[in-house]
Amino acid sequence: MITLFGSGQSRSFRALWALEEAGLDYDYQPVRIGRRGANGTQTEKYKQLNSQGKVPSLKHDDHVINESTAILNYIAALSPDRQLMPLKDIKQRAYYDEICSFVITELEQPLWTNTKHSFVLPKEHRIAEVLETAHWEFSKPVHALEAYLNDVDFVINNTFTMADILIAHT
Repeated sequence: MITLFGSGQSRSFRALWALEEAGLDYDYQPVRIGRRGANGTQTEKYKQLNSQGKVPSLKHDDHVINESTAILNYIAALSPDRQLMPLKDIKQRAYYDEICSFVITELEQPLWTNTKHSFVLPKEHRIAEVLETAHWEFSKPVHALEAYLNDVDFVINNTFTMADILIAHT
């Protein structure tokens, strides 16, 4: 049994979308980010799944995965017939890994910095001056993304993969 623990439009959405694309049966358990009460990510029960108290968390039987990219790759591997990531062509797989890493480290990082310093961090830890830098940092990978997409509908061999979910959600 696959259970996805998540919350709204957070990175959980990526995993939910991936499960739908994979055509897998799953149970979705909404959790409340940062809450200590019922269904909260800061409860001891939830922290047994994800010690950081973050979302998403995917539980498949007794196996738990907590990072969204790892969850997407796991889901793709569970449904190889859907070809949601390259499994046989090592060069295509390397390119897929490159794109996924690029999205998480270059494209998403300044967005996450902006988000944290806008409303996620406690007010006393927010630095307004970092927002201008985050905007500048984001412009660089956006131009690189344009080169990756280069007149194709899908980034890997013009076939829909989990990398497209990462790009679209980010």
